[in-house]
Order: sequence, then C-alpha cells, then structure tokens
Amino acid sequence: MSSLMEKGFRQWKEQCLNKLDLSKKGQVDEDIAHVVTLLNSCEQYFTTSSCSGRIILTDGAQKHGCVWLFVSHQQCKSEDLVSAVARSSGDAVLKFEPFVLHVQCRRLEDAQLTHSVAINSGFRNSGLTVSKTGKIITAVRSTHGLEVPLSHQGKLLVEQEYICFLTHIANKKMEENLRRIHRFYQNLQSALDTDKLPAEPQTHHHSQETKNQTSVYKRRRKREQQPGTDCCHGEGSSIEPELNDCLDLFT
Repeated sequence: MSSLMEKGFRQWKEQCLNKLDLSKKGQVDEDIAHVVTLLNSCEQYFTTSSCSGRIILTDGAQKHGCVWLFVSHQQCKSEDLVSAVARSSGDAVLKFEPFVLHVQCRRLEDAQLTHSVAINSGFRNSGLTVSKTGKIITAVRSTHGLEVPLSHQGKLLVEQEYICFLTHIANKKMEENLRRIHRFYQNLQSALDTDKLPAEPQTHHHSQETKNQTSVYKRRRKREQQPGTDCCHGEGSSIEPELNDCLDLFT
C-alpha cells in the first residue's frame, strides 16, 4: 500500500470519527458498542454507520416522509404496538430491521477478512464495495427482516390478537439478531488475532490458489475503470455519497 493511500485512509478515519453523529439517536446502539469499539481500535478499520437492529412502527408510505409511531432496539410488548398503531392516520407498517454495519477498510485484504467473518456469522447478505475515490467498504447485513402492514388510511386491518402474534415473531427475530451479533464479535476477535500471527510458509498448491484469487480481484477492479459498469450498492443514506458510484465485489 502506497504512503499516499495510507495517508488518505488515516485522514478519512480521523474525519469520520471526529464528526457529529447525525442519526436520530445520536450515538452508537448499546448492543453493538463493543463491536464498533473493537473495529475503530484497529488501524485498518473504522465504522461509518451502524444499527443494532430495531422493531419499528411507521405511519406513511415513504421512509423519509413517514412518522415513527414506535421504535425499540430491544424486545417490545404487544400492548405498546397496539397503543402506537391506534395513533395511525395513514398506512401503519410494522418492521423488524436487523443489525447493519458499514466498515471502511484500509486494504482489499482487510475488507475480505471482515466480509468472511460476517458471512460465517450468519450475515449472508453482506457485501463489499470499492468507490471511484478508492474507499473500500464492507457492509454487514442479513435478510431475516419483517415488514407487515397493519392499517390503511388510519383504519386497522388486523385484529389485536394478530398484533400480539407479530410481536412474538419480531421478538424472536431480535433474539436471533443479538445471537448473530455476539457470534460476529467473537469471530471477529479470533480473525483479528489470527491475522496478527506470522504467516506460515505456503505450499505450491496454496501459492497457486492465492494467485488465482488475486487475479479475480484484479479483473473485478479493472471493470471499475470501464464506462457503463458502475452500480450502486449499500443502505441508502447510511453510506457516504462517494459510494453512489461503486463496484460491487460481493453480493
């Protein structure tokens, strides 16, 4: 890695960690504070956005034009949701949104490590992007979400019993979400510790395997310079604008 790229990464990290948290909560969620602290303590990583997972009830058709009737980053009670949906004047939707984490990485090899850890921890919708400005981001995500409409134009569409059932489902998903976060943290610790160990001598077979793997990444990086092959990959506004033009390496 060139000294210029190294300097650029350090500057990005310093700027990101020193800027204000513009999320609604204004701080890192308690259940993932240890994960964020671990990554930010490593010279090759820093986190750009995160959410530990949440149960949310929105009122409105669009994400940015809706009202939040209820939100919790922990398990919830059905009576809280029943009370919240009663305040709906539009289209209320109950959602469970699982853990999401975006990590900027110093090198492609560093991103491969976090991506592998994420996949092996159950976050199988994780991906990796490289922007035109050289920013390498690992997105840790899973697919065990939930989205159910409860009302339309202020009129409740379901019985209270069904809301109780959905509460149970959402709480089960939150339990599994926290288990995966714990697994990710443990696997990440192990991977980082192993990564610090001296490399063992490789056999000819392993060397050829590494060569083949590297050539795949070179071909993928080469596509970044070709016109008309850019794609957008990420979680909307939770990723920096530079990722609007990016190369999707993993899906």
